This record gives sequence, structure tokens and C-alpha cells, in this order.
Amino acid sequence: MTTRVACLGDSLTRAQLSVDYLELLERRRPPGDVRLARFGVNGDFAHNLSQRVDAVVADSPDVITVLIGTNDARASLAGYPVERAMKRKQLPERPSADWFQQCLGAVVERLRVQTDATIALLSLPVLGQQLDGAAARASRAYSRMIAEVATTTKAAYLPLHERQTEELFRADPPPIPYQDPTPAASVGVLVRHALLHRSLDTISERRGLVLTTDHIHQNSRGAALVAEVIDAWLPVRRA
Repeated sequence: MTTRVACLGDSLTRAQLSVDYLELLERRRPPGDVRLARFGVNGDFAHNLSQRVDAVVADSPDVITVLIGTNDARASLAGYPVERAMKRKQLPERPSADWFQQCLGAVVERLRVQTDATIALLSLPVLGQQLDGAAARASRAYSRMIAEVATTTKAAYLPLHERQTEELFRADPPPIPYQDPTPAASVGVLVRHALLHRSLDTISERRGLVLTTDHIHQNSRGAALVAEVIDAWLPVRRA
């Protein structure tokens, strides 16, 4: 029987600037084993996700995975253009850790009440690749919040951040300082990828980045880890 899986998230799930972890997940499963539905919107915060739950409910999934919070974590970093993000994403209040947890908890509770799906929350990919840097610490702190929400709401917790931390520790990458990508930089990646036919992995390699193309969006290695932690959990659900 085919398992209907709804994947919720931001640009990492939308997969215009990232390698597509949904495609990699489907490749890991037997043919016809899963039917994946994509619910990813570029730039979304947890609040934005909470406003589009109806579309997920209408899809009647068996399983729901949630990968959200990268933009909330980025907003906690010094120098992040919070006011611009609030205007662009129509946020009713300034992003904060408490509000993130409230919004994520509200998403899970609505999905639990309005669907029969099994729900899993992924911790965040590592921001940047300096594990002792401010960006990585922010993604680690927000991942702990996700774990707390999972415990409170009785959702499954998928340790993506922990898995990526292990990968970076083993890789011992060069200490390239974190830089939050500007909108122009993101457009540049799209142009090089879509028009110049450069792979995201080539862009990543030229920048000396191990898991990402720009410290945030995933290359093949980073996206494979997203698919891996979801794939490892799915058989447990079906046991």
C-alpha cells in the first residue's frame, strides 16, 4: 500500500535553491511505496506555515514531515534584516524563540486534530559550517526547541541537526565564516543553476562548502541527510 507523505517546510522543501530531498527520499524507497506531496514556500517562518495548514489537511496524508525554523533561527542572528523579512512575509510580530515554539506547536496541534496522519518534526540543518559559530549555535538552539515541541505534542523527532553535525565534524571543513545570503545572491544561484546549467554541487564545491550552496540551502550531500533521517523513521512507523 502506498503511503501518502506530506512534506512541509520552507525553501529547503520547495527545492529551487536546494537539492530536492523529496526526490532523494523517493529514490530510497521501493517503487510505489510512497506518494510525496510538497508544501514548501520560500522564506517561510513557522508563522507562515501555520497559515497554510488547510491545504495539507485537504491532501489527507498518512504521514506528515515538518522541516521549518531555519528562517526563524536566521532572524535571531545579528545583522539579519528582520524588518524587511517581516514586511515581505507579512509577519504580525517580530520573530522570537517563544513565538516560534508557539507557532510550531499550533501547526502540530491542528494537524493532529484535523488529520489522522503520523507527524514528525525534523531538527534544523546546520547553519553555516563552523560548528562553534553563531549561526550553527542558533540552528542548534532552535533544534532543541523543536525537540521540546515534539515531546509536548507527542510528535516524532527526527535528528537532522545531529546527523549533519556528525557529518561536518568528520569532514573537518575549512573555517569559512557564515554569510547570510542576500536576495541578489539567491537570484545569482538560480541564474547559474537554471540558465548556465551549473549544478548546485558545483556551486557548493567552488565555495568550499560541505553541505550547502550558501550556508543555508542544501547541496546533494546535505539533502541526502534530510532524506536519510526521514527514510530511517518511516519503517518504524509501519512496524
